Amino acid sequence: MFKYATAIRTRTASTEAILRRFTRNASHPTYAAMLEVGRAQKTIFVARYLRLRDLQREIEEGLNVMESSNGAGSVIAYGKGGEIASNRRDEQEMFVLCLRIPQSALVFVNTLMLQDILGEPEWADLLTPADLRGLTPLFWSHVRPYGEVNLNMDTRLNLAAVTVPGPRVPADADDQQSAEYV
Repeated sequence: MFKYATAIRTRTASTEAILRRFTRNASHPTYAAMLEVGRAQKTIFVARYLRLRDLQREIEEGLNVMESSNGAGSVIAYGKGGEIASNRRDEQEMFVLCLRIPQSALVFVNTLMLQDILGEPEWADLLTPADLRGLTPLFWSHVRPYGEVNLNMDTRLNLAAVTVPGPRVPADADDQQSAEYV
């Protein structure tokens, strides 16, 4: 088992190649030992996760970032529900890489807006450290996917004159809200 672990660690053999060797014979003792080591590592991680509130918070924050990123991707790539239309790997990679460009631009503009807003003195006393930890520049409630964009690369955005609309409400939610007021 140490021979295989060393080969994986020194990158003289890939993990897939070593595991492929054992899948032919699932009763191989080294394969069984590696499975047990994996189970032990998983058990140790789960015990740490259940015990440490900071670890839970860190993992939850990471998941929230990824969920937000996926949500922004579906807003930016609104055609066909944001699904990748091709089965070819090179086209899929190109789609994902091209999606990062407008996503990065969105984060840049949002960062400028947050800097302008948080630069105001009344926000310094109002926000707690937990509030600041929860801030992310990846939000898209102000994005209109079917709108027109005019770029002028010679001037900086004047975000003080921009008003950000409220959150979008799904079409069926409008009916529910109007029914509540009746």
